[in-house]
Amino acid sequence: MNLHLDLDSEVPIYQQIRDRVVEAIARGEAVEDDPLPSTRRLAADFGINFHTVTKAYDLLKHEGVIRVNRKSGAVVRRDPSSGPPEPGFVADWEERVRVLLAEAIVQGLGRDEVVHRCRTVLSGFRNEEKTKA
Repeated sequence: MNLHLDLDSEVPIYQQIRDRVVEAIARGEAVEDDPLPSTRRLAADFGINFHTVTKAYDLLKHEGVIRVNRKSGAVVRRDPSSGPPEPGFVADWEERVRVLLAEAIVQGLGRDEVVHRCRTVLSGFRNEEKTKA
């Protein structure tokens, strides 16, 4: 898994780490039980405080994406083949999507353009429906 961060971005670094890990799992670059870099190693690689990485890993753990063990470190807990989402996920996800779609509409993107862009982004992710067929 190769993470790219923009240290000059207005998006907090911990959020960028969280987002890049989720995207990497969605693309199939990391699968269930794959280890993630240690917080200290990732922090050293980017020249950031390890507490920033810890905050990102804590968020991923809270979301059920990873699990953290003192001995084995952080490992991927869910990937596209892990089965149905955890209870409550879909409702929370729909709230976030609703806001993103509203932002696109407010900024002048039409429905067809929004759908096209969503399909384009989705095509870059691993799709279990395709792999099982």
